[in-house]
Amino acid sequence: MDLDIHDIVLYMLQTEKSTREAKWNKYTFAVHPQANKIQIRNAIEKIYNVKVKDVNTIIVPGKKRRIGRFEGKRPDWKKAIVTLKEGFKIEQA
Repeated sequence: MDLDIHDIVLYMLQTEKSTREAKWNKYTFAVHPQANKIQIRNAIEKIYNVKVKDVNTIIVPGKKRRIGRFEGKRPDWKKAIVTLKEGFKIEQA
């Protein structure tokens, strides 16, 4: 599948845990569900102008939700934890 680099990385996750892990050069991103680790690595390196050491991916299952008597489910999504090489940093907003 041929994805553009801006289609692969959807957004950076800003949580307490991801902010705490930035001390160890680990940054968390929501990524396209069909993107593989190589595509994620290349996209992060080009977008943020850094060197990536490692990429770990997780499929996060969507939560079940209900409104009154109607039940539903949020969609599953993919999360990538990217470790940068020593000396590189991504500025968080």
